[in-house]
Amino acid sequence: MDIFSVFTLLGGLAFFLYGMNVLSSALEKMVGGKLESVLRAMTSNPWKGLALGAVITIAIQSSSAMTVMLVGLVNSGIMELSQTVAVIMGSSMGTTLTAWILSATGIESDSFWLQMLKPESFSPLVALIGVVMTMTGKDRKKDAGHVLIGFAVLMTGMTFMSQSVSPLAESPVFKDLLVMFRNPLMGVLLGTVVTGIIQSSAASVGILQSLSMTGSISLGMAFPIITGANIGTCVTGLLSAIGANKNAKRVVAVSIYFKVIGTIICLTAFYGINAIFHFDIVDEPISAFGIAVVHTLFNVVNTFVLLPFSKQLEKLSKLTIRDASTEEALLDERLMLSPAFAIGECRALAVKMAHTARDSMLSAIKLTKEYDPDTAEEITRQEEQLDLYEDTLGTFLVKLSSKDLSQSDSSEAAELLHAIGDFERIGDHAMNVLRVAKEIEDKGLEFSDKAQEELRVITEAIIEILGLTVEAFEREDTRLASKVEPLEQVVDSLKLELKNRHVRRLQEGRCTIELGFVLTDLLTNYERVSDHCSNVAVTVIQAQESAMDTHGYLNQLKSSGSPEFTRAYEESLTKYALPKSGGQAAG
Repeated sequence: MDIFSVFTLLGGLAFFLYGMNVLSSALEKMVGGKLESVLRAMTSNPWKGLALGAVITIAIQSSSAMTVMLVGLVNSGIMELSQTVAVIMGSSMGTTLTAWILSATGIESDSFWLQMLKPESFSPLVALIGVVMTMTGKDRKKDAGHVLIGFAVLMTGMTFMSQSVSPLAESPVFKDLLVMFRNPLMGVLLGTVVTGIIQSSAASVGILQSLSMTGSISLGMAFPIITGANIGTCVTGLLSAIGANKNAKRVVAVSIYFKVIGTIICLTAFYGINAIFHFDIVDEPISAFGIAVVHTLFNVVNTFVLLPFSKQLEKLSKLTIRDASTEEALLDERLMLSPAFAIGECRALAVKMAHTARDSMLSAIKLTKEYDPDTAEEITRQEEQLDLYEDTLGTFLVKLSSKDLSQSDSSEAAELLHAIGDFERIGDHAMNVLRVAKEIEDKGLEFSDKAQEELRVITEAIIEILGLTVEAFEREDTRLASKVEPLEQVVDSLKLELKNRHVRRLQEGRCTIELGFVLTDLLTNYERVSDHCSNVAVTVIQAQESAMDTHGYLNQLKSSGSPEFTRAYEESLTKYALPKSGGQAAG
């Protein structure tokens, strides 16, 4: 093996890692930001968590990325440590798919169809199809093209590595070196170190499969290296846990204990049984296919042996990393390693923000009827929380927008950036209504029965528009969102009519200036809240069209004379009709 073979080996490794990166990124973009909601929903049951860990790891082609994701979710308080154990175990099984694909490189036959099963035979065609899809397709079709290109590049790298190591079969130096790795501990160490450096167990196993084609690698040598490669994937998780809270660090501890204990159990059983029965197969050369089988068996056996001891692994991680004050981040920066996943978490936090803004405004409205200091304190706390949400989400989404997002995820990021500002402003108006309620309480002001009846109408309209907006945003429901703008127009009409009635009462001396200021403040804040609800509803609708010109959309909607809009407006106008003016009113 000369220096040029070394260059080919390193180049093949580079192609392999790059192809793996392109493949996993494109697959993740195709899956989109729904992964996180599925992950949280299904991890309550260990068997579901196990299956989900395997499926997601197959989708993103990296157990290391899965661990980093879990660290971020636990650090953000989105998942509990106990929910991650089964997912970690499932992810170890999900990594075995790549080895099976790579094992096809060892197929040898004169049959055309069997030859076509070899990745190096069909990967050029896959690359061609991928390039055509990327150049001509849009969104998901383009992402699918990147998946195919990534796969083709990965397989090209595998071919380069296989070709570069073929001269080693006749190398005495290589054979002498292999003697060292007949020691299982050295094999485990080699697998751990190599995987820790290149941060991909799939690449480590791929290199091993390439070396197996020289006929110099036996089962006894390969098995410890495979187990070591599993342990080496923990390096990425260790790096990601730097700066995380205690529970997030325990996720990495669980991963390490699972893989180290599993390695000890499997190696002890393997060599213990071999010491008794002396299997000939242990010293015989192993093929790329055989390595895929061993890799899969090890991970499956390891998982099902240790799954019943999930709680013990969790306790062991807590003994290793003792309890202390843990500060949870609203959004963990580690989630940016998986942009599609991060978008889902941003939406979950934005929905939480929407509920907080709505609850804050509803509580403030109640205070105008019956003031309560504890409720007032809670509204103030909610306003501080909304400010924190907006700052955290805004900063995170701006950073996330610079990542390679799919078209749908990019539209969703833009939608969220628009919406969080409106939710924060609703919280500000809740504080304004709180101040009005405090003024009513402190000065002993009281509206007449007629005035209260008029205020009740616009108040009920505000309560409905808040409910519609939050539900439409949470469910991404354009049908519900389309009902918001007609109702907002009704609120505008109500505000105008109530102000006109107020002016008439002032002119007739039936209302005090002091009560008039309070009424005006309430109406102004109610109308502004409905405006922000309208903005959010428009972003929900336009996110589906990848356009965010809110004012242009509203102008077009109002001038188009849409029958649906007109009908919804008239229904709301009838529903929220004011009582006839006259007699005693707001004073």
